[in-house]
Amino acid sequence: MADSENEYSDDEIVTGKGRAAASKPKRAHARWENLATKTHDLGDAADGNIEGVLGGIEEANKRRRLLKDTTPLQRGIIRHTLLVLDLSIAMNEKDLRPTRYLLTITNAVNFIREYFEQNPISQLGILGMREGIATRVSDMSGNPNDHITAVRNLRSLEPKGNPSLQNALEMARAALYHTPSHGTREVVIILGALLTSDPGDIHDTIKACIKDRVRVSIIGLAAQMHICAEICRKTNAGDESCYNVAVDEVHYRELLMGITTPPVMRATDTEMQKRNQAALLMMGFPSRVTEDKATLCACHGQLTRGGYLCSRCRAKVCNLPATCPTRDLTLILSTHLARSYHHLFPLRNWVEVSWQRAREQNSTQCFGCLAPFPPAHEGADGSLPKRAEGASESSRYECETCQNHFCIDCDVFCHEVVHNCPGCQSSAHLPGVEVEEANGNGHVDGEAMETGA
Repeated sequence: MADSENEYSDDEIVTGKGRAAASKPKRAHARWENLATKTHDLGDAADGNIEGVLGGIEEANKRRRLLKDTTPLQRGIIRHTLLVLDLSIAMNEKDLRPTRYLLTITNAVNFIREYFEQNPISQLGILGMREGIATRVSDMSGNPNDHITAVRNLRSLEPKGNPSLQNALEMARAALYHTPSHGTREVVIILGALLTSDPGDIHDTIKACIKDRVRVSIIGLAAQMHICAEICRKTNAGDESCYNVAVDEVHYRELLMGITTPPVMRATDTEMQKRNQAALLMMGFPSRVTEDKATLCACHGQLTRGGYLCSRCRAKVCNLPATCPTRDLTLILSTHLARSYHHLFPLRNWVEVSWQRAREQNSTQCFGCLAPFPPAHEGADGSLPKRAEGASESSRYECETCQNHFCIDCDVFCHEVVHNCPGCQSSAHLPGVEVEEANGNGHVDGEAMETGA
């Protein structure tokens, strides 16, 4: 064949021999490619049972999700986020089960719930990219039920056409333009296609997003695209971690749920810092009412018997948090502020406990759930069983403040749900205990809202 001269075998590529290997150097793998090709070396357990090895790997995966930077930083706890979903024909691919489209809808519903659980005083809106245009799925609001209903209705919509990143960014920028300066402006894009159908120069749109302080984060479902990396890098002051490619269903969910954590306020946002310096944010704390006769609410114009009365104009709204339609006042509950506190001073990571430390503390059960810890079974040569990399060899994790030992399930639950240490909280009422020790995060309560404004 005429084209056979340009062909080369796989052996030449691997061994580096021949003309083909010399003319085509090996390309460095991207970060998402390393995750996709990563293999796990399963060794033998001390007793020859593979169950212990698999349990250690699962425990190591749980711990890996918790190893976050717990340094107290100023974060934007009042967020204005737009979730952009790819509704193009590329979402019909079945590399993510059942399909990219159906899995995206399921993950979007879970993301909405977790977003408002972690950010109760924030706002969210949803857009779609379909047939080269951007469509509005739900308006910007603080009611998760409205967003969940709108996303579930997308199941009846068939993916069609190609996406347009430029149109989506322009619509998102227009929706975020009138948001108050004390909050963050974020755009989260889930992109399944490997192309974008733009009507103009997308670099002009990127410059406009930078000018309006809009942060863009993209999760790819197929492969890495240079334009997506450029958008995320330029709109996030050079931070390249805002663009990721999901390699499987679990990784996809982890990337999306990781966005629920409020972003760090950058030192480059000098204009916003000057504008917000020594400024107070006015909020209203409405009272709950239950009426004998149904009256119209000011937010939706529907007849309801219950609701919340604005503390300034006495207008009734259905749910909280919300913005008063007449006075443009943010209405929240005190519990919403309390739930946002843990982002400012997160719970410290618990350290792994060695067998020697476990014997010193004589810990036999978890302090949180009272589940018994596994005993140390020594081998024939006197050696102790080893766990997978990233997991504790004694299946114990210690809070360095109260020095209590916990199991891996309590470790995950306390860091992802409760955001407090049970050992530190149980000793908070004792006399002589410092405030920072009682919190379990090493910081005084009074600094919380001052730092997070």
